[in-house]
Amino acid sequence: MANGIGRCLREWGINKIFTVTVDNASSNDVTVKELSKQLTKMGTNLMNGTHLHVRCMTHIMNLVVQDGLKKSSVSIERVRHAVRYVRQSPARLKRFQECFDAEQLNSKKTLCLDVPTRWNSTHLMLRRAVEFESAFSYYASSEIGLRHYLEHSYIDVGIPTGELLSSDWENVKRITKFLEIFYLLTLKISGSRYVTSHIYFLEICAVSVYLKQLIANEDIVLSEMAKNMKEKFDKYWGDPGKMNKIFFISCILDPRYKIESVGFALVKMFGVDTGATIQAEVTKYMTSLFSEYVKSSSKGVVLASSSDCSSLDTSTSGLSGSQASTQNIGLLESLMQDIKKYKSGSGGVDTRTELDKYLGEETKDDTKEFDILLW
Repeated sequence: MANGIGRCLREWGINKIFTVTVDNASSNDVTVKELSKQLTKMGTNLMNGTHLHVRCMTHIMNLVVQDGLKKSSVSIERVRHAVRYVRQSPARLKRFQECFDAEQLNSKKTLCLDVPTRWNSTHLMLRRAVEFESAFSYYASSEIGLRHYLEHSYIDVGIPTGELLSSDWENVKRITKFLEIFYLLTLKISGSRYVTSHIYFLEICAVSVYLKQLIANEDIVLSEMAKNMKEKFDKYWGDPGKMNKIFFISCILDPRYKIESVGFALVKMFGVDTGATIQAEVTKYMTSLFSEYVKSSSKGVVLASSSDCSSLDTSTSGLSGSQASTQNIGLLESLMQDIKKYKSGSGGVDTRTELDKYLGEETKDDTKEFDILLW
């Protein structure tokens, strides 16, 4: 696969790759390592490819939520079976539509059945079913077929689905509200028409804090879901030392957040000591990365030193006007270089790098109108 990617890059005339985002298949680990070797041969592999491999946040989030739903409540199964029953024939759908009218539900929407392995489809199914709760109740009271189906269908071997109760609807409403947060987050970070890399880490931190709160929740259903999700979450984002530092750096390079916000988030996720250690490591890595860019973009122009100038023939009597002017400019530049060195040594010149200056500036206001690409 790496050879295929390399071939495409050469055909497209691309030889500089900062990161490669892939899902969590183990084969991708090998692919990125081989691709890193190819970039090294090209001489464009910054920091020896340390930050090249980026794991897809959306894919990880899908795995995290899916683990939360593995031991989903009986209520979800009952709603799923009820939706499946209604959708199994046109006659049932027509009868269900009549229940709409009886309950005065003014909606052109229809029921949707989920794909159990895709949690976002489960969320959409539950959200739609909640809208039609009264229609389901009316249908169940007038159609014995639904009650019979639920009583004789099974969630698992030996575990009957059972009747759809009002308590099930309450459970489903809470679960739907819970899943809505992750659904909207997935939509946000999956965007392709706007920048997303600078929000990844803060979003990850927000999820971590939220799951910790839910684990301590008195709601047993949500607490169990959160525990399962946190275990999967920690597999990928529980060890900051294994996280790609570009996650942190891209957030720091957002002028609304910078190092203070990232440092605060690190402490929230990993505690004071670990958070401070990771912040120091990120700052060090970012400085090294900046130096790499400075080195690669430098033109290597070295101005003549004052000692070199002493050996030059400063006479302009034998030169034309333009030649004399050019020589005088060179001498002036040399003098100005010496003056800058002198002022630098005496503290008269700001010797901070562009990165240091950026980090030292005040953060920008976080407004809805802010566009990082226009900043």
